[in-house]
Amino acid sequence: MSKKILITGGAGFIGSHVVRLFVNQYPDYTIINLDALTYAGNLENLKDVESKSNYRFVKADILKTEELERVFAEYAITDIIHLAAESHVDRSIVSPLDFVYTNIIGTVNLLNIARKQWALDYSKHLFYHISTDEVFGSLGETGFFTETTAYDPRSPYSASKASSDHFVRAYHETYRLQTIVSNCSNNYGPNHFPEKLVPLFIHNIIEKKPLPVYGDGLYTRDWLYVKDHARAIDQIFHKGQPGGTYNIGGFNEWRNIDLVKLLCKLMDEKLGRQSGESEELITYVKDRPGHDRRYAIDATKIKQELGWEPSVTFEEGLSETIDWYLTNKEWLQHVTSGAYQHYYQSMYVNR
Repeated sequence: MSKKILITGGAGFIGSHVVRLFVNQYPDYTIINLDALTYAGNLENLKDVESKSNYRFVKADILKTEELERVFAEYAITDIIHLAAESHVDRSIVSPLDFVYTNIIGTVNLLNIARKQWALDYSKHLFYHISTDEVFGSLGETGFFTETTAYDPRSPYSASKASSDHFVRAYHETYRLQTIVSNCSNNYGPNHFPEKLVPLFIHNIIEKKPLPVYGDGLYTRDWLYVKDHARAIDQIFHKGQPGGTYNIGGFNEWRNIDLVKLLCKLMDEKLGRQSGESEELITYVKDRPGHDRRYAIDATKIKQELGWEPSVTFEEGLSETIDWYLTNKEWLQHVTSGAYQHYYQSMYVNR
């Protein structure tokens, strides 16, 4: 059966890389990219595939069930890869209800329509839900998150993602809907909206603006190149066990301050600046509430069962990421100015 895969949030950072991989890798599939095009959704991320015959874009909101029903009816969706989410912790602290609506209600809307539309034979369809390692809470100096680690969310963002994970698993257990959940560590790479650490600091270094580091800078994260995450999603979608969970990580822990200093070093080299010049921009700022100290993923299961592992070192991936931003300054200017919103109007409305 030729698959017609609905990828939600496909104009966002991770979603656009997943869409690109599936469109190019599987010409016999039809890839339907559904995105509401909120502040982080950017169709310029997919200019290189927008004319492909197996790609479709639909502007729709997962909170509006009538829009979802229309998409399912028009495209006869066979599978869902669900990435649409509010994902920035700082924003969740300011406006937690936005995260409740999108991450919880939006996910349940998708589950309900999938259950309804696929009721004749759930075994022929898959609902694959992309989540985060933040649902596990905070680690001490040792240990790793595994697929059996108890959930312990500490922010409105991680609480909303934990809830959506539970709903996905509940629909598998209660209704026998075929589902998979994956929980991934911090991603970095091209097309990342500059509110997260790596793209924000690249942008600020270019502009010689302060680099705000929370607290003492010793918070530790496991970092994964976004293209490797897309590869992992591909493997899980095609080979993962329905009802299962997979942790995706880079085996790559970095303290925030060490990452920032490496970023400064690489940027100084690429921009032809004096060594140490960008480090002078580092500014320690008041810590945010509920800041988890350390995340670290044990990705042994996906490596052993599906043969996936990261393809680049952190230094290689970070260097490629910096090169992309330096080469695509126009993209960066658009997303920081809001001009990217005009792209949708010109491409999909005013023609």
